[in-house]
Amino acid sequence: MAREAHLLPESCDVAVVGGGPAGLAAATCLKLAGVESVVVLEREPNAGGIPRHCGHPPFGMREFNRCLTGQTYARALVERAEKVDVRIHVNTSVVSLEVGGGITVSSTQGDASITAGRVILCTGVRETPRSTRMVSGCRPLGIFTTGSLQSMVYLKNSIPFRRPVIIGTELVSFSALLTARHAGIKPVAMIEENACMTARAYCRPLPMILGVPLYRSTHVLEIMGKERVTGVRIMDNAGTERTIDCDGVLFTGQFTPESSLLRMAHLEVDPASGGPVVDQYGRCSDPSFFATGNLLRPVETAGWCWREGVRTAAVVVRSLDGQLPLSERTFEITSRSSLIKYIVPQIISLPHNGDGAGHLQLRFQESAKGSLCVQQNGETTWRKTMHAKPERRVLVPTPRFTGDVVDHAIEISFSATS
Repeated sequence: MAREAHLLPESCDVAVVGGGPAGLAAATCLKLAGVESVVVLEREPNAGGIPRHCGHPPFGMREFNRCLTGQTYARALVERAEKVDVRIHVNTSVVSLEVGGGITVSSTQGDASITAGRVILCTGVRETPRSTRMVSGCRPLGIFTTGSLQSMVYLKNSIPFRRPVIIGTELVSFSALLTARHAGIKPVAMIEENACMTARAYCRPLPMILGVPLYRSTHVLEIMGKERVTGVRIMDNAGTERTIDCDGVLFTGQFTPESSLLRMAHLEVDPASGGPVVDQYGRCSDPSFFATGNLLRPVETAGWCWREGVRTAAVVVRSLDGQLPLSERTFEITSRSSLIKYIVPQIISLPHNGDGAGHLQLRFQESAKGSLCVQQNGETTWRKTMHAKPERRVLVPTPRFTGDVVDHAIEISFSATS
């Protein structure tokens, strides 16, 4: 893993805030493209992001053409970046963002200001803890998120419980199952509020293979225990209550972008996604700042974020060279359906020649069957019939502009069918 070996610079061509897959991919590709001064600012003691906490596969198929554990994958990304002379500063927290690319950092070297030609924000996401999920009960020991569990197991060789209940069925929930198996932990149940699992079908057999009962259409009413967790009280949609004996509760998923820096700064934040407002290039409301990876929206795989980092690096190179079109006009992308949770990017900058992100990414609030439709100036330009599910990626081709462009927002609607 990366070690602190360099003094913080007073200026650089590009500062990358966050040393996960997206940030390391962007930094590496910038150096390979000939950008002279690229620094990565990582608040943790080691770079690599969330995969550092994952001692299981599969990681690295896109990036290294082989299947790796998360820890091996993270080390490989760091080594690749360092090999091309990316300067990685760990134990370095960015505390403020200034207009035009200025940033203030705090590190073991003290506080410092850095002036960057461009800043790429890659601060990722965080799981929603128990405190904001409105689950009643005391605060006994034994309540964790997946990230805290994996940090204890893989980084600290510590086991916080033996028989937990896992809340959620997102992809990260199954990562938690694999972590539990590695540590000799035997979960007693998985709880899912919705009628179907959130993760894709290939994950469905895992709870059964590991002997973990899966309760769908069920939610947690109360966490029991005073000093330590002793059980949970649950209720299904039919109103039937039951108690499950356990010694821990693991809250998984319900990710939200780690956007506290943006909220304290001058950059516009999208209340729907929780991340920054960006155009098709990943450019923020201040054009000196770009965003990529899971900061854009919760949540994608490490490989997807790596690919976004690669694409963002190419865009930033063009921006530094003065070849990226300036935002002469912007069109907002709006949703006309309450079923659509968010849309990224949120705006299209003109002139638009079809470059930048080739798609818009949507998420739905709940399962729904129907027709997704894109309209420009009242005319339908794209339509697709689908069965949408919550937290599943939906991709829509980025609208193209030909001929005269009128002053109308791009509208996305969904017509549900029974």
